[in-house]
Amino acid sequence: MIAKLTTRQRAMIDFIARFRRRYGYPPSIRDIVSGCNISSTSVVDYNLKILQKMGLIRRQAEISRGIELVGTEETNEGRISIPVIGQIAAGTPIPVPESDSFAVVTSDESIEVTEDLTRGRENIYALRVKGVSMIEDLINDGDLVIMQHTQTVDNGETAAVWLKDQKEVTLKRVYMEPGRVRLQPANRTMPPIYTKPDNVEIQGRVIAVIRQLD
Repeated sequence: MIAKLTTRQRAMIDFIARFRRRYGYPPSIRDIVSGCNISSTSVVDYNLKILQKMGLIRRQAEISRGIELVGTEETNEGRISIPVIGQIAAGTPIPVPESDSFAVVTSDESIEVTEDLTRGRENIYALRVKGVSMIEDLINDGDLVIMQHTQTVDNGETAAVWLKDQKEVTLKRVYMEPGRVRLQPANRTMPPIYTKPDNVEIQGRVIAVIRQLD
């Protein structure tokens, strides 16, 4: 069966294996487009369907990046599914409708990652980033941030912060200063947000970033 593979299909199989070893989760179709220098997502999807029919991969449509190699050491053992529960602003804080917490914004989307990525942490979830205020920390618009729920962070950690008065949530580096909290973007073109300590509720810290390649 392997002998029937085209050069492109072999390259895709190799790329999927390398990507997963490096990042701990499977590539997206756009990752494969970029990594294998393929002209379009439709060409990748066409070849993935062939590989699936040949029994070389499994695809789970309901899971983001749900591509799994068959016949390798890659198995479901040591992997976990993380819910993608909503989006978070990396820019101007965005309101969360009818809620005092972004954490109730639910989605059927999930992403599978290796346990190594979360290192045994509990209360893990993912949020999709909206905005460019954290680009100097390599967190871009459309990326997924893997979060651990916590109500406290150290100075300088990147966190999901609920602003109570504004009923808005934002992703920023958090600095506790005398009499105030500074929410610092990682984008030199954007100013920090200053607010009172009692207006801030930490919702979680960033433990990993899953890049979305264009």
